[in-house]
Order: sequence, then C-alpha cells, then structure tokens
Amino acid sequence: MENHNADRRSFVKKSSLGLLGVALAPSFIGKMGANGRLRTAHIGVAGMGMADLKSISSHELVDVVALCDVDSNNLAAAKKLHPNAKGFADYRKLFEEMGDDIDAVIVSTPDHTHAPASMMAMNMNKPVYCQKPLTHHVSEARAMRKLAEQKNLVTQMGIQVHSFYDYKLATLLIQSGIIGKVNCVRAWSPKNWGYDGPIPEGSDPVPETLDWNLWQGTAAERPYKDGYYHPANWRKLVDYGCGTLGDMGVHIFDTPYNALQLDVPRTIKNKCRKPNGFGFPEHNTVTYEFPQTPYTTETLKWVWYDGKGAPKKHKDLKLPNKEKLPLQGAMFMGEKGRLLLPHFQELPKLIVDGEYKEMDIESFNLGAPVRDYDSEGKKHYHQFVDACLGKDECSAPFSYAAKLTETILLGVIAGRFPNKTLHWDNNTAQFAETEANTFLDSTYRKF
Repeated sequence: MENHNADRRSFVKKSSLGLLGVALAPSFIGKMGANGRLRTAHIGVAGMGMADLKSISSHELVDVVALCDVDSNNLAAAKKLHPNAKGFADYRKLFEEMGDDIDAVIVSTPDHTHAPASMMAMNMNKPVYCQKPLTHHVSEARAMRKLAEQKNLVTQMGIQVHSFYDYKLATLLIQSGIIGKVNCVRAWSPKNWGYDGPIPEGSDPVPETLDWNLWQGTAAERPYKDGYYHPANWRKLVDYGCGTLGDMGVHIFDTPYNALQLDVPRTIKNKCRKPNGFGFPEHNTVTYEFPQTPYTTETLKWVWYDGKGAPKKHKDLKLPNKEKLPLQGAMFMGEKGRLLLPHFQELPKLIVDGEYKEMDIESFNLGAPVRDYDSEGKKHYHQFVDACLGKDECSAPFSYAAKLTETILLGVIAGRFPNKTLHWDNNTAQFAETEANTFLDSTYRKF
C-alpha cells in the first residue's frame, strides 16, 4: 500500500509540474469570470460528456473555449456545436497550451480518468465539475477532497438529480422527522453494469478515430477488443468503471445519504459471485452499517440490491394495495413509518401501518412539483457556473461528493471478498482486513 501511495503522490506532483513543465504561479491562474463570463474546458464530450457540454454551455455567461476527447468523431461532433473552441485529444496538452485561457474544467470521462484529469486541473487552481462517481479509487476521493479544500476551489460532482424537486422534498421530509429516526434504508436498481463472462483473448484493430493509449490513460495497458471497452461497456470492467453501484448507486444513495447526514460506513459486506479480476459481478447485495447521526437510530443498516430482478422481496419493501415497487428507488424505514423515494421525478410516498398517508408538502415552500427533466437537469450545472462567478454555492462539492463516493467504492471493494464483512477505519482510511487495502489504490501507468 505504501508503494501505491507513493506512486499516487508522485503523479499528483507531476500533474502540476513535471508533465507540463509549468510551475504554479499567480501569472498562471486565469482571471476567474473575466468580463463577467466563464471560459470552460470540457474533457470527454461523448455520451454524458455531450449532455454535460450542452447543459453547461446553456448558461448565458459561459464561453466554451476548449474541447478534449480521445475519439476524433466525438470531438468533431462537439466542435460543430462550438466551432470556436480549440480541440485536443490529450487533456495534458490542453492544460499546457490553454492554462491561462480557461476558468473552469468539466471532466466527463470514464471513471478511471476522473481523478487524473481533475487533480491536474485543481493543481492549476481551476474549479472542477466532475461526473459521478467522483473517482475510481478511495485514495483518489480523499486526495481530491483535500486538494479542493486546501485551495478553496469551487467544485461540483455531476449528480444532477441532487438538485431535482423530489429529492429536495425527501430530504426535508426526513429531516422534519416525518417517520422518526431512521434505522434502515433499502435501495435498488435492476440495471446490470457487471460482466460474468470470460475474459476476452487476443486483440482487434483499434478504430482509426480512437487513440487507445490516451483512452487507457493511467490504467494498466490492455490490448483493444471491439465491444468491450469504448464507447459504452467500460462501466462493467474493474480497470475503468465502478459497476452498477458506481453508476446508479451514486444517484440513488445521494438523497438518503444527504438527508441522514451520513459519513462513511463502519462495516461493508457484498453478497455476490467470486471475483474474476476483469468484470464486476452482475448481481450485488451490499450491506453497510453506519454510525449514528441526528436522523438515525444508534446504528443505521443500509442494503443495496442491483442486477436483473433487483430488489429481493422483503417485508420492508411491501407496498399498500399490492402495488409494485418503482423500477429503481429507495425505502427509508423509521420509528414511525416508511418513506418511499422512487427514482426519479416521482413524489416520495409516506407509508404508515401499511397504508399511504397524506403529507403537507406546501409547508416546505418548494412550490409545485416539477416534472420537466430539461429544466430540472440544468439547475445543477448552472449552480456550478454561478458559484464560479461568485453568485451561488454548490450543493454537491467535493467535500460531500468524496464521502459519498468513498462509501460507494467500499461496497465495490467488498465485491472482491464475497460474503465477508469488511471493517473500515475512517480515521486511518484502512480496512482491518489488510488484504482489502490493496484495492484502495492502484499504480498509475505512464502514458
């Protein structure tokens, strides 16, 4: 573990100095919001990256000045929207050439590149909007949180539903004590970002539009195989993604985690198949135990289910009138009842003694429920832009996002040790089970 940490510290140092040959100095820091506008650089502009680009640039005070993607087709599509922006394949070159000309950075790459790109930006004193999960490794989450706080940077993790009406309402309902102190949360998604198949053999020709070396970045080098990595399947694989838990879990955990003011868990156990070193399990049942907060009983139990057929039947999840559960969501169990929170854009539902109960939501002054994804989705992005311009504060800064991501990643690590309870020390950031500490970090490849 000490060697891994040394490698990581070395990369962080090089990301601001050696790789670019640039020392931090006042002259290197862009003028934030020059002329009352924000100049943004976007790293990763396909899929969610394209959605991020459109939402950030929809703010009337944003000028997109740099675009970066390892796939020239993706870059060309983004350039059509922002023809005056300069294009790059390598984010390191972007920072080297345009460090003085950008005010904020949006990182929308596969998970394994979140920390390397974000840390480089933050070392250059740039505010960062980074997609979820914040990082690929626990050590990276802690490093990003520390650096953001040291430099007092504006940061936001890309969990746009964090700013949606129903999630704000659920947070206020729980904290109002509507179901009393919460003793258990059950959350689920039937999505499958796992892979139980064989490890692919051989290699395929790399598409002419793709820089495979840059796509792999700091991850261990592998031969290219068509259909396994780029553009859509990397979430399934341990070297690049974080499975279903790291994808949908971040969204669905977010509101209960925020509402209950949780920190990181004390114990984690994942019921899943044996690890194969390549893909995440297709079915996971992860059980966490959290220490008490003002909104929980002495101990909070949290159970996550994913994969086809999730969640498993349980009395806590039984709905009135024999209704079916929403496809994805979370259920809070409290001393005075239960609160169902569908994912997403559905009102939470109060259940007491097996029946739905009316709730007074007008008292929370949130206005009428909003059911327009386009308008709701932009709020989280515009909040980041406004915060960079000194007009607002971010609701999912890295100080919050890093803890939520750490919690998620601990469940992912537990998948390496099926049916074994792991004990986590928040102060030392180490497992009592020393064999699990190997997976808190990884060696960065030079590329």
